[in-house]
Amino acid sequence: MTYTPPVAEQRFVLDHVVRIGELVDDPDLIDAIVEGAGAFAAGEYAPLSRIGDEVGAVWKDGAVTMPEGFKAAYRAFVEGGWGSINAPEAFGGQGLPYALATIVMEDLGSANMGFSLINMLTPGAIEALVSHGSPEQQASYLPKLVTGEWNGTMNLTEPQAGSDVGALRTTATPAADGSWRIKGNKIFITFGEHDLTDNIIHLVLARTPDAPAGTKGISLFLVPKFRLNADGTPGEFNDVRCVSIEHKLGIHASPTCSLSFGDNDDCHGWLIGEEMGGMRAMFTMMNNARLNVGLQGVQVAERATQEAIAYAQERVQLGKPIIEHPDVRRMLLRMRALTQGARSLIYYAAGQADRAHRGDHAARARLDLLTPLAKAWGTDVGCEVASLGVQVHGGMGFIEETGAAQHYRDIRIAPIYEGTNGIQAADLVGRKLPMQGGEVLAALLADIRAEAGDEATLMRLVDRVDSVARWMLGNEVSAEDKLAGSYPLTTMLSVAVGGWLMARQAGVAGDATPFARMKHASARFFLDRIVPEAAGLEASARAGASGLYVIDAETLAA
Repeated sequence: MTYTPPVAEQRFVLDHVVRIGELVDDPDLIDAIVEGAGAFAAGEYAPLSRIGDEVGAVWKDGAVTMPEGFKAAYRAFVEGGWGSINAPEAFGGQGLPYALATIVMEDLGSANMGFSLINMLTPGAIEALVSHGSPEQQASYLPKLVTGEWNGTMNLTEPQAGSDVGALRTTATPAADGSWRIKGNKIFITFGEHDLTDNIIHLVLARTPDAPAGTKGISLFLVPKFRLNADGTPGEFNDVRCVSIEHKLGIHASPTCSLSFGDNDDCHGWLIGEEMGGMRAMFTMMNNARLNVGLQGVQVAERATQEAIAYAQERVQLGKPIIEHPDVRRMLLRMRALTQGARSLIYYAAGQADRAHRGDHAARARLDLLTPLAKAWGTDVGCEVASLGVQVHGGMGFIEETGAAQHYRDIRIAPIYEGTNGIQAADLVGRKLPMQGGEVLAALLADIRAEAGDEATLMRLVDRVDSVARWMLGNEVSAEDKLAGSYPLTTMLSVAVGGWLMARQAGVAGDATPFARMKHASARFFLDRIVPEAAGLEASARAGASGLYVIDAETLAA
């Protein structure tokens, strides 16, 4: 099935959730980006979705070859300037709001999620170098990263060190020329090897000599696949080898690489920022990636919803199209409502990122609070909606030819990478709720109450979020009890924010067009059915950890 960019929906959310007019005063420019990005993704990336899934990336003798058509499509991405939307003008970017770059990433991912992963991590590498790189590093690498002529990767995970990054063993040894010699192995490296660009820029976490154990002893290094010549062009091979790619459940168009650094003791790296400041620099990149991963939930949910609705209109059962059957209608409206609610939250977070970039400290704090919600709930929504898409298709949804199964397989990774959703929930209760003594959350809930106070079900949810959060902030609650309730609270708060933003949109949509009537129907479904479900999670959020440990691990495994 073809991909139809949701241009009207995206523009509406930009106007009424992001309030893009406060960030860009040229509506024609906004329209050009929204419409152009959708047309590009539908025309160049979407036709490659099936071959990307069926053929995928192929590894042979250390090199990865992408399927037919991918080079041309990626070249069109570079030539169209789609990677430069949000990048700094000083390095060849357009300097436009991150919210507009979010539109581009949504369209690319809806069109072809696996392929779009090459576009997802490079902006984080750019941000890390802008924030922490030396002037020489910025001048040498940023212009090509901005255009997309080179892509960036993030290298944290090792076979023995997944979420426990502090257990990594990759080493960096100082060399006489001022660089470092990198040695070690990294796994699960997205687009760590491919044939789409003439250089790949790896950002690698490693431990320097005599560095302390744990995350405090970690530094971040810039490690190109090819070292640069004096004129800035790719030169000598830098002793970084792809030893294999993973055979995965989904995202087959994205080569997930195992990389070996320094097999011949000739892998050169350059320190980014301060020695043993690697985690701070890497989190600059990771926080950008977490918003984009949450957006992947919207990407796949949008595509799955479009295909489910089209199928439901055509498939006749019991004398009428299945779109007229109540349970199918329930599923389709749920898909619409969840997709729009997640899009609203993530676009709202993007707008806060833009305001934070302009020096708004309150927006920065709110973005910090929203980031684990965007990543965790956004990807949960993607999984649920993709699963519902299979269900709407019935038995045909379990057959690969319809494409419904691919969406379910592709999105299943998103709740896992860039920090599992359980880690996002732990971050929410452990770090984000206590910010400014709880005042960051309080300000968000106050804004919801002030604007949507006449929505009774939403106010009940807000009150319960407030109550659970106050309980968790209390000194008498153990860390284990907070963690046991962290996931339910994450969902509760995410749905509260989504419900607030859906209510806002319904309030300004009018009722004169099919789009407006659809917006009202989606908002009412969200507020009347999804919000009460989230309110019902209060008991789980307060249940504590004791019930999780009534049996020991050995008994649990019996």
